[in-house]
Amino acid sequence: MKPFLFTSVIAFFFSSCSVGKYAIGDNVTSISSLRFIGEYDVPHKMQFKGTTVGGLSSIDFDAKRNVYYLISDDRSDINSARFYTVKIFFDQNKMDSVQFIDVTSMKASNGLPYPNAKQDPYHTPDPEALRYNSKTDQIIWNSEGERIIKKDTIILENPAVTIINRNGNYIDTFPLPDLFKMHATENGPRRNGVFEGLSFANNFKNIFVNLEEPLYEDGPRAGLNDSTGWIRIIKYDVKTKQPIAQYAYQIDPVAYPAETPSAFKINGVPDILYFGNNKILVTERSFSTGRQACVIKVYEADMNGATDISSNKSLKLEAAAKPLSKKLLLDMRSLGIYIDNIEGATFGPTLPNGHRTLIFVSDDNFDSKEKTQFLLFEIIP
Repeated sequence: MKPFLFTSVIAFFFSSCSVGKYAIGDNVTSISSLRFIGEYDVPHKMQFKGTTVGGLSSIDFDAKRNVYYLISDDRSDINSARFYTVKIFFDQNKMDSVQFIDVTSMKASNGLPYPNAKQDPYHTPDPEALRYNSKTDQIIWNSEGERIIKKDTIILENPAVTIINRNGNYIDTFPLPDLFKMHATENGPRRNGVFEGLSFANNFKNIFVNLEEPLYEDGPRAGLNDSTGWIRIIKYDVKTKQPIAQYAYQIDPVAYPAETPSAFKINGVPDILYFGNNKILVTERSFSTGRQACVIKVYEADMNGATDISSNKSLKLEAAAKPLSKKLLLDMRSLGIYIDNIEGATFGPTLPNGHRTLIFVSDDNFDSKEKTQFLLFEIIP
């Protein structure tokens, strides 16, 4: 683990004005492969401006300011729900350092910081994704909501897609299709398998929001040696805030068996990243109890010709006529390094050779056995 630097460092950081014209996946028209450049790890439970850094579940690049926004999935337990602003220093050969420069508390519609589960379990957020809209100078973020079903306790909180400004103040919320509302019965989303990633598209005209795992109606979660898990990706119109389409995407099986058959294991989609021509980078993450490292795969998913399944209430009963196709770009096991719980991805600045960069971040779950890990790649067209 490299020492963390709060002061300026002698590093080549791409901050030219030319970077500012790029947004989302502009100038990324094709991706043939990803070249690994380097890694940087943030010290565990690093303290910054009165907060504990950790749980980083997404990353997005603000090209105009040459900074990155990272949401924490702290459910206001350690500190209030928040996102961080950082600078990342690197060149084409190495990743030098990450500098935290600000932290912003996100406010609820009442103008107050979000409560934790002890204060108000029905209005506690579960932040998982964040994207910056450079056209409106606003931020959109996801919450997974909550679903706790016990003999003496039922807590249901719907997932949400919320608009805030860069000061963290609430602006509005996108409407939620009925299929994605929480239920006490085995209908709708599974707990912790709901809105995990999002991405702007088409010059900020649309936003895509993905489930991490299948709805109950759409079939089983990912299992071993199978490929029957289906998730949904919702397409919204940003101006009207209305959902306009849904698409089916098939997730891989769980990569390895857990230490016992009943122990926790998962494969799902923690993030998506639109890059043009109706194509999305999809990150799949597999974890099995008993194995510390995660299996992270990055796919190119093609939406061209995909069937709108908005009216389909069950992919288990009625398969999508044409789901998104997928092509493997990278299995991070091939890097030969430890890979933690990768949850966020963003396009970064352009290298001197004209190739864009791609940066991933991991969620350490505030666990000393895990890492807050940044991974830097060059996109090879």
